[in-house]
Amino acid sequence: MSSPARCRGVSLVELIVTIAIVAVAGLGVLALLSMTAARSADNLLQVQAVIIADSYLNEILQKPFGFDCSPTCTRTQMDKVGDYNGLVDAGVRDATGTPVANLGNYTVAVSVAGSALGTGPVVPAAQSVLVTVTVTPPNGQPVAVSGYRTLYP
Repeated sequence: MSSPARCRGVSLVELIVTIAIVAVAGLGVLALLSMTAARSADNLLQVQAVIIADSYLNEILQKPFGFDCSPTCTRTQMDKVGDYNGLVDAGVRDATGTPVANLGNYTVAVSVAGSALGTGPVVPAAQSVLVTVTVTPPNGQPVAVSGYRTLYP
């Protein structure tokens, strides 16, 4: 007679069920990793868009207050804050207008509009402008950064 201690083991049915459960769990983990990897690329595009927008905004806000450029002037001729109003770059460009490598799929749009500051207002719209830089990365989710430039007394 055989004892119960010697009848240990796994049947073929139990083995197949175990393999199926492990395979389904593995596919779930792989799907999660794939989804995470795809989303990390979107985060990279958003971070690049913020850096690009911040770079353009810093360039613009360093210029003196005013406007003296015609609508057809080039980027190197834009020497005052108001000159940048309506600028649209298909592809990122540096301050000289030279395209930046590997950033040709981004679109940059600049808006400069008079905006009063404070209650009363303390600084009238004629002496203060709101600069908004909007960058649209390849995934189509635009990023906008804004800053004020005033005419110092």
